[in-house]
Amino acid sequence: MEEPLRDSRTLAVQLRDRIADLIRGEGLKPGDKLPTEAQLTQRFKISRPALREALKLLEQDDVIFVEHGRGRFVSALSAVQVDRPITAFESVTDMARQYGYRPVNRVLSIAEEAPDKRVAESLRLAPKDRVIRIERIRLHDDTPILYCVDYLPRALVPGPLYDIEWSGSLLDLMERYGNRPRMSAASVSAVMLPQDVIDRHGLRDFGPALLITETCFNAAGEPVNYAIDYHRGSHFSFSLTRK
Repeated sequence: MEEPLRDSRTLAVQLRDRIADLIRGEGLKPGDKLPTEAQLTQRFKISRPALREALKLLEQDDVIFVEHGRGRFVSALSAVQVDRPITAFESVTDMARQYGYRPVNRVLSIAEEAPDKRVAESLRLAPKDRVIRIERIRLHDDTPILYCVDYLPRALVPGPLYDIEWSGSLLDLMERYGNRPRMSAASVSAVMLPQDVIDRHGLRDFGPALLITETCFNAAGEPVNYAIDYHRGSHFSFSLTRK
């Protein structure tokens, strides 16, 4: 049966999810062989490079494993269903949509500046390098659900800042410049919003937040984004597997 992909998420991410659904929907068990690349490209009407990227994501998630010369197989971990794994790498907007929210991105400020020590070290910047600082809030039905600050190396984004639409996905924006983030190293903590942020933006009712601070890397392993995301605790929860 033809199952073309028509979704706003990146092809690799949505295809990863569709193959995971296929594994569950067809009752494939640990050790069962996955359909061939030819069968999957035909089923989803997708290119082989996009399919291989999706399969690589499933392999990274330990949902499948590869035996060279034999094919791809369903792993034991596929039997463990985890909703919204904290290890999933995706745009903040896509993540919010997966929770059922209709996020509207409001840009609070855009600036070019000299990075502080933490940002400079995370992005491996030279002493005179500058960054773009993007401060945004995500709302669902006018309710703030995410407060986010992102830093991008200025050298990666040519041209005037006012010529760029900053309210969309930063991952898609960086892809236009050949530096789409593919993975990240992150830390997680439970916090309150900084008081100056609460005062400046009227976020007194935001409450406790899950803070995810991450350095995002492109396919070559180069840091291209330093992100600080406060997820409103009343609206988000994440899961994980232990192995």
